[in-house]
Order: sequence, then C-alpha cells, then structure tokens
Amino acid sequence: MRISNQKLNPSLQKQIETIFAQVVTDLRDLSETQSFLYDFLNESEFEAFAKRLAIAYWLKKGRSYANIKDNLKVSSATIAATVTMMDKPGIKLALKKLEAEEWANQWAEKIKKFIK
Repeated sequence: MRISNQKLNPSLQKQIETIFAQVVTDLRDLSETQSFLYDFLNESEFEAFAKRLAIAYWLKKGRSYANIKDNLKVSSATIAATVTMMDKPGIKLALKKLEAEEWANQWAEKIKKFIK
C-alpha cells in the first residue's frame, strides 16, 4: 500500500492523528493492541517502530552502539537518529513506563521467591 506524500489540510491532519491516538488508547489489553498493530502496520513498519523503541531503551541502559548494532541489526545512523529523539517528552514517557514495568516485574519475582 502506498500513501500519498501530498500534504493534508492541517486541521484534518490533527483530527486524524487524534482519532488514531484515541483508537490506540481505547485498546483494552496487550492482546488487542498487538492484534491492531500487526494488522494495521506492515511488517517493516512494525519492525522499524519496535527497533527504535528498543534502541532508545538500550541506550538509556548504557549499551554501546556496537552492542545495539550487533543485536538489533541496525546502522549507526539509525542509532544516531534515535539519540536525537531521546529528549522528546513522548519518548521519555515511554522509557519511564518500560522502566516501571521492569521494576514491577523484578519485585514480583522477588516476592514469588519470598513466598515459596
């Protein structure tokens, strides 16, 4: 599927972006979200999106460019482009949520071991 490069009316652009964000927000759980994303995005779009998030997460964790390149099979240019996004509020929020989930999972495991 090819999407036109022609610019939309700014008001319409804002409206359809809001609708898209609302649809994503209204998805109830991981299963619904995965189903939507797998169906809505093509394979390369999904992979690019997921890799950018992984790059940002690993950079925040202190991984080297070489490690990220080898593991995610991305270029230095892709990593550098992701670095420029790291200070954006949306990226910061996503990384904060990932870290909170990681922290919760670590504590859940500790509690499971303590209870056993």
